[in-house]
This record gives sequence, C-alpha cells and structure tokens, in this order.
Amino acid sequence: RVRCCSRRGLGAVLELCAPFVRALAQGQPGGAAAEADALWNFETAVRENVTINGQPWEEASDDSRLQSDSNIKILEDHFDELIVETATRRKQWPKKILVHAIQTMKAEQEMLKLYQPVVKPAEIRPPPCQDAYIADLKQATEVASKQISEAMQAIPALIEKAEGFSQALSLQPTLELCKLRQEVFSGCKAKEENNVQNLVPPGEVTPTGTASSKNPYVLLKRRKAAGSPERRRYPLRRRKITLS
Repeated sequence: RVRCCSRRGLGAVLELCAPFVRALAQGQPGGAAAEADALWNFETAVRENVTINGQPWEEASDDSRLQSDSNIKILEDHFDELIVETATRRKQWPKKILVHAIQTMKAEQEMLKLYQPVVKPAEIRPPPCQDAYIADLKQATEVASKQISEAMQAIPALIEKAEGFSQALSLQPTLELCKLRQEVFSGCKAKEENNVQNLVPPGEVTPTGTASSKNPYVLLKRRKAAGSPERRRYPLRRRKITLS
C-alpha cells in the first residue's frame, strides 16, 4: 500500500482526479449512473491501496478535525494571554502616564511664565481723511434728529385732524340726506306759497298791535310763471270758488 501522511490531503487529490474519471466514463453506456459507478470504484480502489500514518483509511482519524482542535486551543491560549496583558496595562499604565502628564503640565506652565510679547501694541489712529466724513455724518445726524423730533411733535395734531376728517366723512351721508330733505321740503313750501298767492289778492297788510305806526307793511304777492321748474314739478290744481 502507498503510505500517506494526511487524510485531508488525499481527499483533495481525489477531488482533483474526479473530473478526469467522469470524462473517461462519458463514452460508456448508462450515462450518469455509469459515471457515478466509475467514480465510486476509483475512490474505493484508492482508499484500499493507501495507508494514513501506517493505518488503513477507515481506522485513520481525520487530521482536519485534529488540526482544527489544535488551532482552537492555540487561539484560546493567545486570547488568555491578551486578557492578562490588558488587565495589567490598565492597572499599571495610568499611574505611569499620570507622572508624565504632571511633569508636562508643569513644564508648559513654566514656559508660559517666560513668554513675553516681542511686538508692542501700537495705538490705532484713524486717518485724517475720516475726520471730515465723521463731521458731515455728525451734522447730518443732528439734522435728522431735529426733523424727527419736529415730526413727533406734529404727529398729535395730525392725528386730531385725521380724526376730524374721519368724523366728517362718517357724517357725509347724513349731510346729503339733510340736503335732500331740505330740497324736498322747500319745494313743498314753494307750492304752498303759490297756493296762497292764488287765493289772497295783493294789498296792504297792517300787523296787529302796530296800528299807531306810520309806515304800513305792504305785502306784494308775485305769481310765478307757469313754465317755472317748481310748476313743472308740482303742478297746481284748479279750484272752483262758489260765490253766494
């Protein structure tokens, strides 16, 4: 028998030879079943004619499992070492770092005490050309302030005028209605006067209680023309006077 050292490596060799065995079995009758039988016969023949570390194929242990177990054991040991190392650093390093940090801070404070500015601060002065601008701006500000104060003083009077104007506007419909009523009633009064003129003839009228006066009052009634606007608006009706 052929001596081998790794069962896993031999399995990899069988996987490489499987495509060639299938290619040889393609020309035989039976199709896929013939290919499977040929592959099984090849793998069985190889396993019967090899030994793994002096043991047959069936009795030899899987080295991949052993290798994986050993790898896990190595990783666990390494992980334990890292845990111990980390715990030690967490306990020791802060104390060491604290000493160096204190020294560094003290050194920085000493350096800050020794620091002196090289450049002396200079007094900032505006250029001469800005004086004229500032004077003009100051004058314009005073004028604007005066105008604003005058406007603020005039605001109450304007508000009072605006209120009066608003009241006048609110009374405008009432005034128009009064004017309309005045026109209507003046037309009625004119109609009554015309009626009186038609009924009473013109003559001398002496007011009561003034008989001793020398100047009598003369009331002259004047008839209005028939084509006047009042006659056209309010035509007079003819009245029949019966004389007994």
